Parts: sequence; structure tokens; C-alpha cells
Amino acid sequence: MAMRAALRCLPASFPPGLPLLPRLLWRSGSPRTLTTTPALTAALKFTEKHEWVQVDGGIGTVGISSYAQEALGDVVYCGLPEVGQQLDQMGKVHNVIKNSIILSRLWCDSGFSHLFLTDEFGALESVKAASELYSPLTGEVTEINTELAENPGLVNKECYAKGWLIKMTIAKPEELDSLMDQAAYDKFVKSLDE
Repeated sequence: MAMRAALRCLPASFPPGLPLLPRLLWRSGSPRTLTTTPALTAALKFTEKHEWVQVDGGIGTVGISSYAQEALGDVVYCGLPEVGQQLDQMGKVHNVIKNSIILSRLWCDSGFSHLFLTDEFGALESVKAASELYSPLTGEVTEINTELAENPGLVNKECYAKGWLIKMTIAKPEELDSLMDQAAYDKFVKSLDE
């Protein structure tokens, strides 16, 4: 209300475009929120294996969380899939197969369908450990971060920006509902440290 009263008191010589800006920025009834989560991670969804995905225009960018890169230590090698590789959501298959195995369907020459078991879509190696990478969603790899071949340390330095791993199509958008938002992931990580 004070803003409106102040705007009414402006002289006629006041530039007409200027009062419009405060009115556009302030909307009656708009909720005001305070967040301590960085804007960059606010739209991310996380898995229990510490992968994250950010969706933009039907394409998901996948990486590992800050918690995961800290646990790994200095990353020295990134083994990533090839463009075109089909990925299945890890969590769905993990619940069916207790060994965290993702099913891939391949057809042999005789026309029979065989199920082959593949464990992960890639791996990260550090000076103190190695970790497999699991897909947070079902889809096809459309791009890999080629910068990681020369500079795998980007996974440590900028895990939510330049340290992303792959980009993929999202075949089943409803799978996003099974992933954790930032608040749920923070709570999950806190439970691991207890």
C-alpha cells in the first residue's frame, strides 16, 4: 500500500515508464518466500545413488551431487556411454532385481528376445574410489560432456554446472515424480551421516 501511495504523489514531470517497473515487480497477493537453496539446484531432482537430473525442454542433463563428488574425492577418469545408448531408470529395475541390474533388450539373429544384464551406464574413478553411474530416468543419451575427457576434475569443481555427465531424452516424464527434490535429498543425505 505504501508503494501505491508513493507512486500517486509523484509529480507529473516524473518519467512515465519508471513507475510501471515497481508495479510490475510487485503484484498484490503474490507469495513472498525466502529460500536458502541456490537457484541452480532448486530445479534438480535426485536419486538415492546421488545422481541428479535437470529437465529443460524434454532433455534431461544428468550429473552427480556435491555429496557424491566429495565422497569420491578428486575424479581422475569419467567413463561415459555413447550417444544413442538406451537407458532405463535405475530405481524401477532396482526394486525388481536386488542386484541393481538394469535390463536391456537385445535381439539375436534367430529372432528370439534375450535379456542381457548391464550394471550401469558409466563410471567415475577418483584417487581413492570408483563409482558406477545409474540413470535417473528412462531415455536415450543425446550428448556426453566431452570436456570431462581432458578435465575430469570439473565433476569436483562444478558438479552442478560444467561437471555434468550426459544429456538424455526423457521417455517417461512421470518417472520424475519418483525422484527427490532438493529438500528431500538434503534430508536423505543427513540421514546417511547420522
